[in-house]
Amino acid sequence: MSTNPLLSPSELPYQLPDFRSISLAHVEQALPVALKRHNEEVAHILNEPVATWSNTVEALELAGADLERVTAWFFNLQGTDATEEFDRVADWMVPQLSNHADAIYQNAELYRRILQVEVPSDEESQRLHDKLVRAFQRRGADLDEAGKTRLSEINQRLSELSEKFGRNLLSDTTKLAVRFDSADDLAGLSDERIAAALDAEKGDYVIPIELPTTQSAQSQLESQESRHKLFDASRSRGKESNRDIVLESVRLRQERAKLLGYKTHADFVIAEETAGDAQSARDLIADLAPAAAANAEAERKLAAELAGYDLDGADWPYWQAQRAERELNVNEAELRKYFPLDQVLRDGVFYAAHKLYGIVVEKRDDLSGYRDDVDVWEVIDHDGAGLGLLLTDYRARPSKRGGAWMSSFVDQSRLAGTKPVVVNVMSVTDNLLSIDDVTTVFHEFGHALHGLLSDVRYPTLSGTSVPRDWVEFPSQINENYAFAPEIVRNYARHVDTGEVIPDSLMEAVVASRQFGQGFATAEYLAASAIDLAWHSLDDEIPTDIDAFEAESLRQLGLDIDGLEPRYRSTWFNHIFAGGYSAGYYSYLWAEALDADGYRLVEERGINRETGQLFRDTILSRGAASDYAEAYRAFRGRDKDVQPLLERRGLAGVDI
Repeated sequence: MSTNPLLSPSELPYQLPDFRSISLAHVEQALPVALKRHNEEVAHILNEPVATWSNTVEALELAGADLERVTAWFFNLQGTDATEEFDRVADWMVPQLSNHADAIYQNAELYRRILQVEVPSDEESQRLHDKLVRAFQRRGADLDEAGKTRLSEINQRLSELSEKFGRNLLSDTTKLAVRFDSADDLAGLSDERIAAALDAEKGDYVIPIELPTTQSAQSQLESQESRHKLFDASRSRGKESNRDIVLESVRLRQERAKLLGYKTHADFVIAEETAGDAQSARDLIADLAPAAAANAEAERKLAAELAGYDLDGADWPYWQAQRAERELNVNEAELRKYFPLDQVLRDGVFYAAHKLYGIVVEKRDDLSGYRDDVDVWEVIDHDGAGLGLLLTDYRARPSKRGGAWMSSFVDQSRLAGTKPVVVNVMSVTDNLLSIDDVTTVFHEFGHALHGLLSDVRYPTLSGTSVPRDWVEFPSQINENYAFAPEIVRNYARHVDTGEVIPDSLMEAVVASRQFGQGFATAEYLAASAIDLAWHSLDDEIPTDIDAFEAESLRQLGLDIDGLEPRYRSTWFNHIFAGGYSAGYYSYLWAEALDADGYRLVEERGINRETGQLFRDTILSRGAASDYAEAYRAFRGRDKDVQPLLERRGLAGVDI
């Protein structure tokens, strides 16, 4: 075990895992040892004769470092390159991890010591203590032995179900990749994307399925048959493999909530969010749904008039794009030529961060990622001090689960003396990015900044360890810089000529981002409604998923002909395999902060003063500050929802 690279801190800069020396076998060897060491560290805490802040709370914060290394390596790589071997190890690991966590949080003596310890008067320590106490309570510390046993059974089973849901979805997504006989079937896609789709061995063309219901290629494919093949494949995911997992997960979450004294799982979850209670989240969806649905219906009618026939979900995106091209004079295929990936990243994303925060992002060719196509970058502060490392993994591959995300291998903590190592992951199939792709690159780097610029003492409060309806605030506000004039002109240069994007085209791009907001808002609200509907149940769980979804949408007027929710239950990875159950609403909640907060940036400019204010009040604080107070410190007042309503074309809505 002394040679196992996961059982000691890496000697590479910033404790970057030595990926070339780590294998899956090391995980299997290290996990039992890491669990044992963590238990020994907890036992040492319990053996202290007098409980103090240092020997109890801070010692608990530092405990489990070996386990963190093992799980960080495993779950990061499982998300980017799943294999049957990873799945086998996950089946073995996940129940052990669930049981281990329950054993710690249900330890009566440890809980007693945390309750009784004298807490330092500073805000960060006070917030850490409050968060720890709530965490113990929410993991069953106040239950009797029978309750603790049942809660552990539920948690273990939910962990297993989450793992299986994600695995089934990846398997279905891989199997359902759509094959086309010839390049003619893909007319409308860029030459590069068509070339990338060629399966040289079989001689046909393969388009992989993306995570959302509506596929990006639907807006470009000229063939109606091709659009339908892609859309139908997307909508068939998980119908068999994940149906029972959805129903069992909902039932167990409901049971757990009631066991812990909550009416529903939504109440249990949102008690820890900035929204405060489940009804606030439900009200947000209900208030916006009628106007969003009306806008979407109007958009569909106009697109159908252009098409000359009634539109379903397969065809609507294409004719919406055709309408945008005619009305805004934006040709997506031509527009992509201004957005090569590397250019967007270096001269856009990193450039904006330098203007705002003074940081410099430099390639570290001497350091290796977990694959040859994963790059490692060092992030350096304005004073020359190293802040951490960023790994970028943007290319699509069959083994990668869909979607885009940020995660970490090492979290920042002054107590632990660690600096962050974070990763941004996407599934880009074309080097020339769409407007949505560009926005996503900026979005995920916003999450990365939240981790990289964290400056807190305690690991539990570090970086993105915040409520879900707050964690999306930094990422969404960072999206705005993608098309701010002084940023976009620095990176949007034609791939062939080097010409900077013309003002006329840039104006059309800005207009296009407001185009189709009825569809975008309604598909998002529909998915949020499905999420909250499942997790607001407080009695019998229905068994007909399709009927339940239909009724949930009908009640809110979101049962719109031709419009599919952004996700449906059996491929809703966010809520059944990710951490967003009863929380998918959080993107819109955070957008209210983003839309209002960016008004301040527009007033003050994209400069170091504005960036430093955001860094000091939001990015650096993690969970160490009260979120409402942090927003007031940045904005100078409480949030105003009017900018969100204007952005979404809902200015007449009263919420």
